[in-house]
Amino acid sequence: MMTFPRTVLNNAESPALTIPIAARLIDQLQDNVTRVAVVEPRKLRLILATILAGGHLLLEDVPGVGKTLVAKAVARSVSASFKRIQCTPDLLPSDITGTSIYNQKQQEFVFIPGPLFAQFVLVDEINRATPRTQSSLLESMAEQQVTVDGRRYPLDQPFFLIATQNPVETAGTFPLPEAQLDRFLISLSLGYPQFAAEVTILEREEHQDPLDTVDAVISPADILRLQELVRKIGVVRPLKEYIIQLLTATRNHPDILLGVSPRGGVALQRAAQGMALLNHRDFVTPDDIKTVAPGVLTHRLITHERSSELQHSLIGGILSTVPVPLG
Repeated sequence: MMTFPRTVLNNAESPALTIPIAARLIDQLQDNVTRVAVVEPRKLRLILATILAGGHLLLEDVPGVGKTLVAKAVARSVSASFKRIQCTPDLLPSDITGTSIYNQKQQEFVFIPGPLFAQFVLVDEINRATPRTQSSLLESMAEQQVTVDGRRYPLDQPFFLIATQNPVETAGTFPLPEAQLDRFLISLSLGYPQFAAEVTILEREEHQDPLDTVDAVISPADILRLQELVRKIGVVRPLKEYIIQLLTATRNHPDILLGVSPRGGVALQRAAQGMALLNHRDFVTPDDIKTVAPGVLTHRLITHERSSELQHSLIGGILSTVPVPLG
């Protein structure tokens, strides 16, 4: 059987990144994306923090607010391969992961890779796919690989998955189970743009597709080096204890049926490390944790009513009551 090789970028000969060099790369990426996509700076930073932390992103938003444009703009800015999966109820797991086809000439099965074999993958309207198809994404998100016919195929690196779902339209949809929601590092909503920003959108779209003007400013190898640097960002013990106190508060809250798991704590720490690098630092501060906490924790809560507004409110209350470590 033919093995489909993973694209791994060899950066062994590249010099180690310093914080100033990393800051310049990140600023170039951020500036390049904002030239094309109109997105609130705070939310763009959360998206970039997700990428730097090596996680995946869930965008819960109505159609037409620029989710696909942001995803394509980031992918083109880093010269990464990009594929889009449009979810429908008849979508099969093999349509995503790929399948093995018998080659009569070679007299062997040949693996034909699916759209997951790209560095940036947009899974549009993920809640329209059946639970069976949704679950086919779990292995790729958690282990950076897929298994087809008992054989494992590693995915291209860096691998970043953005999934979208419409929170308003529920007919013919299959809500994501909590175990799969937990695999997304951050969940957020882009929301409608402000008046001036929406005028800017019209101006950019007047004569051409803004994506036509996007050039790569950094490489996929740079993303891998940035992700490696994020894992070296320092988190002192009092901040680790602060993270655990936040998790404990979600588990003991009377309005929360099931609080955040230890995996959620690991995700919160990693996202805070990504935010620290975005802020040009090699150490995490309480503000880094508080900035990413709503996006990391909200979708991991199980409440009496499945409402993102309620969950955001609960996390906001917890952040305001749990004391921040001093010094």
